[in-house]
Amino acid sequence: MEPAPPTEPGPTEPGPTEPGPTESARGGPDAALSTGAVARHLGVSPTTLRSWERRYAIGPAFREDGRHRRWTPRDIARLELMCRLTAQGVPPSEAARAALGGTPGPCAAAVPRAAAGAPGGPNALPLGEVRPACRGLARAAVRLDAPAVTDLLAAALAEDGLVTAWEEVLAPTLHAVGRKWASAGERYVEVEHLLSWQISAAMSRIRPVAERPRTRPLLLACAPGEQHSLPIEALTAALGERGLPVRMFGAALPADALRDAVRRTGPRAVVLWAQSRTTADEALARSVAAIEWGPRGARGHPALLLAGPGWGTRSAAPRTERLFGLRSGLAVIESLAAGASAVTGAARAAPAAYGS
Repeated sequence: MEPAPPTEPGPTEPGPTEPGPTESARGGPDAALSTGAVARHLGVSPTTLRSWERRYAIGPAFREDGRHRRWTPRDIARLELMCRLTAQGVPPSEAARAALGGTPGPCAAAVPRAAAGAPGGPNALPLGEVRPACRGLARAAVRLDAPAVTDLLAAALAEDGLVTAWEEVLAPTLHAVGRKWASAGERYVEVEHLLSWQISAAMSRIRPVAERPRTRPLLLACAPGEQHSLPIEALTAALGERGLPVRMFGAALPADALRDAVRRTGPRAVVLWAQSRTTADEALARSVAAIEWGPRGARGHPALLLAGPGWGTRSAAPRTERLFGLRSGLAVIESLAAGASAVTGAARAAPAAYGS
């Protein structure tokens, strides 16, 4: 993933003793959240919250009838402090004691005051204005909490669907990791690797539906030397959900192998991803767009769709178009699969960041 330039930190969150903006004067349950909602906000699993309550008495102040936990903004602020401290290596027992206002142990006391009080702590990702699910996923990734990341990804995909989850949760978090990495030297590479692997695994668990009959396949690959394949993994999963036949070749497909695959499969379209200008090979794009197959007088050729920031904004060859977003890119490909003879202006719609 090519790191993006650093941006300003996200909005300030309530401190450990400040009531949240929606808490009533009495701190009552009128603005309280369920355990599941709090877990998504913090980037932990509900089981972790229940374990913390049982072991360290850091639980909600209120319960509904039937013993359902309801967490007020003040409760959530304590949990946020505990998450910040544990992310910095403080043992959970000491972090809970500090969050509850008790005398911190030696490990918690060693954490600088400015770091403990900063929004999200010094390890927080520069997210800006994002959905709570994105913020929770970022927190779990920074803690290297793989089980929580798995649960949060599954919840986002189930609740929002693949396209919305990618555009509003997954891609913004990936971009934030890139910005953090760019501004912190070689630090946080482990966060990027864990999050990328988890997202890739989540995409692979999306089961495709039966392929549409009599539909020529779609060929997806990264340009030679390009190792960042997550965006076309997302596209592959989305096409599979729609029953479109896909042949996915992943990262860094050699040029000769790409051309051979095009000749052997006779695809309706080829999507070629390049994250950076160093991997966007325009000569290769022109040669792929020129490939033909079939008997003389009835030859076919693929539509070439260039995706990723490495290609810039213009097409590199005839019969070539740019894709600028997952949602609009899907519309273009579905139109081609339905038999459209040319790529329409939909390819230029919604120039939102498609990749990571």
